[in-house]
Amino acid sequence: MTGTEPIYLDHNATTPVDPRVVEAALPYLTDHFGNPSSGHAHGRRAATALAGARAAVAELVDAAAPDEIVFTSGGSEADTLAVVGAVLGRGGRGHVITQVTEHPAVLAACAALARWHDVRVTHLGVDGTGLVDPAELTTALTPDTVLVSIMHANNETGTVQPVAELAALAHAHGALFHTDASQTAGKIGVSVRGLGVDLLTVTGHKMYAPKGIGALYVRTKLELEPVVPGGGQERGRRAGTENVALAVALGAAARLADPGAAHRQRRPRDLLHDRLAATLPGRVRLNGHPTLRLPNTLNVSVDGVGGDELLAATPEVAAATGSACHEGDPRPSPVLTAMGLSAARARSALRLTVGRWTREADVERAARLLAGAAAGVR
Repeated sequence: MTGTEPIYLDHNATTPVDPRVVEAALPYLTDHFGNPSSGHAHGRRAATALAGARAAVAELVDAAAPDEIVFTSGGSEADTLAVVGAVLGRGGRGHVITQVTEHPAVLAACAALARWHDVRVTHLGVDGTGLVDPAELTTALTPDTVLVSIMHANNETGTVQPVAELAALAHAHGALFHTDASQTAGKIGVSVRGLGVDLLTVTGHKMYAPKGIGALYVRTKLELEPVVPGGGQERGRRAGTENVALAVALGAAARLADPGAAHRQRRPRDLLHDRLAATLPGRVRLNGHPTLRLPNTLNVSVDGVGGDELLAATPEVAAATGSACHEGDPRPSPVLTAMGLSAARARSALRLTVGRWTREADVERAARLLAGAAAGVR
């Protein structure tokens, strides 16, 4: 980071691409250009690279076999394939359960199923910290429930859901369970076997790989209707010639992922919170769970100033007022309002997320700048 660039505190929106990831992918944009479906040497080289990337992602999420990984164009496509593909694979009817604070890709996929197919959708509420109550899921489950989709961690607040418990409840009623782990893969340990999920989404640009690549874990023998039909790529689950360079990039990012190192991001995150609270006494309110939260994520409301106004007054800090999917929307965050926060508090929210190269000096300076601006525009 140069002295003229803003301090980057928006890692939940996207991460910078790790130079080691670029180095791994670059040969597959130049010399190793073969189609992995071709039988000649160029194709075999690409197919070998694709297999290596698939194995790396499988290892990252503790899949039983590399063939359980399907490469997609990103997290939104993976979510759509999981939700729509799983329901259509079970006949295209029945009941789906998600949560009100779910990622827009899952909410849109559920809405599409309700419009186009004989599918009923239930949206679970959350408590004041953003957690789903397992008892509410138990009440919502019916003999017709086909799928439950609850994200592993929320992209705005960082609240981590009790996915293993929720998945066990879903399975006890014969339903499949999908979780979007876009914000957790590479940040905290993610094990599809430990969580007990049938489907899990990974997004490359949330873990230091480029945009335009993601993956879906699909449990062996699970019937999944492709949402991109055509050729037999990805074991018939996602047609289209694979983007080998980006798949290699995702594989490299998976190998570089270090949840232990990611947990050390808690220190700069908490330092940022402490400095803001000390400088703006009584005005800084934490949004989300105080402990069951991603180690890099801080969502706070500053009383007396809108989040958009505060960031506009602090161009030296690159942060967000909510999900990147909702930036520019003047309405308060639907995630925060679903948690029971007032519209004023939701509009005052800032999402500050640190990353692999965030230094304590960065958060110290960011805290000074934000606090100074908040004192000036109150």
